[in-house]
Amino acid sequence: MMGNYSDHKHEHASSGPPSPVGHGGHRHANPHDNGRIFAIAIVLNITFVMIEFGYGFAANSTALVADAGHNLSDVLGLVLAWGAAILSRKAASERYTYGLRSTSILAALANATLLLVACGAIAWEAVHRFSQPPVISGLTLTVVATAGVIINGLSAWLFLKGSKDDLNIRGAYLHMAADAAVSAGVVVSGMTIILTGWFWLDPVISLIIITVIIYGTWGLFRDSVQLILSAVPAHIDIAAIDAYLRRQPGVTDVHDLHVWGLSTTESALTVHLVMPEGYPGDTFMDEIRNTLEVQYAIHHSTLQIEQGLVSHACHIK
Repeated sequence: MMGNYSDHKHEHASSGPPSPVGHGGHRHANPHDNGRIFAIAIVLNITFVMIEFGYGFAANSTALVADAGHNLSDVLGLVLAWGAAILSRKAASERYTYGLRSTSILAALANATLLLVACGAIAWEAVHRFSQPPVISGLTLTVVATAGVIINGLSAWLFLKGSKDDLNIRGAYLHMAADAAVSAGVVVSGMTIILTGWFWLDPVISLIIITVIIYGTWGLFRDSVQLILSAVPAHIDIAAIDAYLRRQPGVTDVHDLHVWGLSTTESALTVHLVMPEGYPGDTFMDEIRNTLEVQYAIHHSTLQIEQGLVSHACHIK
């Protein structure tokens, strides 16, 4: 029997009477509507990138040009994150029965990858500059980079709230926060060059900032890859879920317990419950589902009831 995919009413299988528990009552977590925030951040950063590239070439500063290139990659990252946020709200279909929620995971991974690649490019150019540090306009460097701190800092602040619960938004936030850090480093570099004439500080500051960015980005990259591989999301305690299910009246065993991320904000679960007395009724199933959602952050649960008359082994080993 095919459920109503657009309403997300998948049927729950059970070995008891044919009274399946539907999903119609699920309160799936909808992504925050960050369209306006994304639009503001993208416009601000595109404008700044054009200004920074121009002044970077004029000032002959690798730090400024590198910062502009990094900002440009972040604009692409913001576009990816925004697109994923929109696609993740697309209704489910017979082809994509979970909708396109997982696009937010792809965007988070793409953002992390873009950051790491940009860091590699900046580091390569900075190392080459050590042999012959160019003459740099410290004043131009300082003024433009200060504007970058303000713009990127504002953009990061806009994404701060959503970054706590959504890996996709976290990717956008890290991009903006990293840019603010790069710009702050360039400000320090520019002011020091004005005072000392130490032009070699330009590539040194670049390498220091890159190290900080890589350190902060690695967690995003790791979490994104884990979600792509259907790992249990870091904030979910699968052992606690297993213990909770085993405590339920009438449950003598639990097997085939699987938990994975549907998106950067939603998780799913499937499990087999061995109940010798058979199907316990819709109310019992609804209570378990509600507890899984409220206490264990499982937004989409499918429970299969077995009486234990036949041995069932998980085929995924």
